[in-house]
Amino acid sequence: MHPIFQTEPTPSATPILFVTKSSWDAVRADLPEAAQRFATASGYSGKPGQFLALPTSDGEIGHVLFGLDEPDAKGHDPFRAGALPGLLPAGVYRFANAPHDVRLAALAFALGAYKFGRYRKAEPPAVRLVPPDSVDAAAISRTAEAAALARDLINTPSNDMGPAELADAVDALATRFGASINVIVGDELATQNFPLIRAVGMASTRAPRLIDLTWGDPSHPKVTLVGKGVCFDTGGLDLKPSSAMLIMKKDMGGAANVLALASMIMDAGLKLRLRVLIPAVENSVAGNAMRPLDIFPSRKGPTVEIGNTDAEGRLVLADALAYADEEAPDLLIDLGTLTGAARVALGPDLPPYYTNDETLALDVARHARAENDPLWRMPLWGPYDSWLDSKIANINNAPSGGFAGSITCALFLQRFVEAAKSWLHVDIYGWTPKAKPSRPEGGECQAARAIFALLSERYG
Repeated sequence: MHPIFQTEPTPSATPILFVTKSSWDAVRADLPEAAQRFATASGYSGKPGQFLALPTSDGEIGHVLFGLDEPDAKGHDPFRAGALPGLLPAGVYRFANAPHDVRLAALAFALGAYKFGRYRKAEPPAVRLVPPDSVDAAAISRTAEAAALARDLINTPSNDMGPAELADAVDALATRFGASINVIVGDELATQNFPLIRAVGMASTRAPRLIDLTWGDPSHPKVTLVGKGVCFDTGGLDLKPSSAMLIMKKDMGGAANVLALASMIMDAGLKLRLRVLIPAVENSVAGNAMRPLDIFPSRKGPTVEIGNTDAEGRLVLADALAYADEEAPDLLIDLGTLTGAARVALGPDLPPYYTNDETLALDVARHARAENDPLWRMPLWGPYDSWLDSKIANINNAPSGGFAGSITCALFLQRFVEAAKSWLHVDIYGWTPKAKPSRPEGGECQAARAIFALLSERYG
């Protein structure tokens, strides 16, 4: 159980009253008279995020008031309650009335308690929440702990989170859930036909690798997750400016979120055969780095011309997707921090997803809304596929022109998926640039919660 939850009976837990501006008068009328006067004197109005602790006559906290958005507000945030762990004094609390969505509010509370404390002491909030009766506290704990795993991996700087350390994190997860793991390292990538993964990572002193985890009954439906594990991206010889490199430790966010999703799947014991593939590399600059207009073979066979060395994520995913596709999984999903174009189009909070499976597309959208894990479908627009053509190779990894960058990346990856019964590609950001309730600045768990809900519905 997540440590934020108070599992022992606590009759004295302090009540939290959720308020909107429209409901404030009714809530105030039910308070003790002294509490009403204190709230009025404090100027409390129930605006979103407004917090007030109401004292009793003996100086204890009798009630906590917390403002929510109106349910139909344009900026309605179901995770508003995630601000509470950072506002409440030490103690045990309970929801005295129902927020708009009790389950999401309890999850937000758990997510809002996250602190990254590897390098500087960061004590978790000394608050506990009595889980509301209507929610599955174990399921919420599973989700919050998986999100913390993704955040921890992304927040860890690259000097302590290279390809080897990422493999160690996968190994620890495999050990915890009894999964098997195999890792192909360095020159073995060439021997075993992963030329694009090797090409991206060969300039680093830290050897590239392909991490392969399997779990579950082989007779169950095959679900394969592929996560981009670029542990740091300089851009290669097409070097990024320093401002763009500042958060490139997050470029393994696809791998981190795939591991969060895998953790939830294994912890819940879903009835599927899980496989996780993570190409873990560092895109560095050295005399042996891949160069613009170099041409490499791919595992699948087509040759790839390097239009830009900073479009490296799709290269490592191409080999991994081709490998995954060889066993024709029932569902193949890849996550990666891939394009700035996706951020220009949809911003940091709304990752685009791509699939030609209409049922899958609708299911993803439905669960994204229900889980407050926003995703937005974008098209695999066939007429743009010719933009990937090369004059001297089968395909170019980064077509010139600058248009539709997220779409052309998805179309590039689609060329390496043929046998899978269904394929989903998600172009995540993996980072919260400005703190919001339950989402501190830094590494973020994106898409994993929505996809887990979908998988639970299908294979629970």
